[in-house]
Amino acid sequence: MGVGTPDDMLGAVARGVDMFDCVMPTRAGRTARAYTERGTLNLRNARHAEDLRPISPTCSCPACTKHSRAYLHHLFRAGEILAPMLLTWHNLTYYQRLMQEMRAAIMGGTFDATARKMRDDWGRGDWSLDEWPQPHLPPVP
Repeated sequence: MGVGTPDDMLGAVARGVDMFDCVMPTRAGRTARAYTERGTLNLRNARHAEDLRPISPTCSCPACTKHSRAYLHHLFRAGEILAPMLLTWHNLTYYQRLMQEMRAAIMGGTFDATARKMRDDWGRGDWSLDEWPQPHLPPVP
């Protein structure tokens, strides 16, 4: 249907579209792009090589609850098939949560304000260490 990124979907929902068929979350997962509530991350970037945080502090997918950005970065650099599988799982989880939030905003009559906040948050970029909720990973035994 030609709609793919979270911003595309937000704009389509604002125009009344309520059905999507898109390969973007899986395609992005295969190319190391992770969608988050703070924008898109490229896990091939060297800045993630030693980052022990998960992709997102609010995501419940296995990539976020069990693995760090550093590990995912390593998997992509090593060409391991587990990397795109985990990132696809993350992106699909994010898309489901995104649509749930939009649905709730429509039902609550707050869609315009929610859409503005989503776009503002995407524009802010990745979380700084100061913004990150603590603790962000369980202690290592």
